[in-house]
Amino acid sequence: MQFDEEGRGFSFMKEGPLDMRMDTNIKISAKDIIAEMSEKELGVMFKDLGEERLWRNAAQAITKARRKRPIVTTSQLKEVIEEVIPRTGKTHPATKIFQAIRMYVNKELESIEKSLKEALKVLAPHGRVSVISFHSLEDRIVKNIFRSASLPMKDLRGMNISPAKIKVITKKPIACSKEEMRKNRRARSAKLRVAEKLD
Repeated sequence: MQFDEEGRGFSFMKEGPLDMRMDTNIKISAKDIIAEMSEKELGVMFKDLGEERLWRNAAQAITKARRKRPIVTTSQLKEVIEEVIPRTGKTHPATKIFQAIRMYVNKELESIEKSLKEALKVLAPHGRVSVISFHSLEDRIVKNIFRSASLPMKDLRGMNISPAKIKVITKKPIACSKEEMRKNRRARSAKLRVAEKLD
């Protein structure tokens, strides 16, 4: 729901301040990231979190543009990116860049890993945890945590020293149906994984 608020600065489809903080108590906003990160740091972020193929182009364009004037709004950043990343299919050139910045500002990958591990600790026997991820990096973390917790822990000799903690219910992630996608376009990239706590 935060994405729909213009004042939160999450979407390049709406004019707003470059903010992108899920929790407004966080000190560093997207505007700060764009203003202070080096070209190299921006490039790494766009490559690793956004999985943007033209990450160098985006990082160079931003550092060049901010020398002329501060980049403080969503439309300003969108315009900079549109100049150096061509549109491919239905995906807007700024999609992966905005995604990377949002994930960095909110420490999304760190948060999902920490939260899921804590959830598995407090889950009651035979209780289930369901996780919906919207990005391949998030889904990979969920898959790896579930896989690790579903195997017995072994010592250096290969002997089991503690049993598996969970049973993975979804061997493959569940994606939305075409009907659901028509009703809710944001569900198109969603993947659901479920695990059950063992005794």
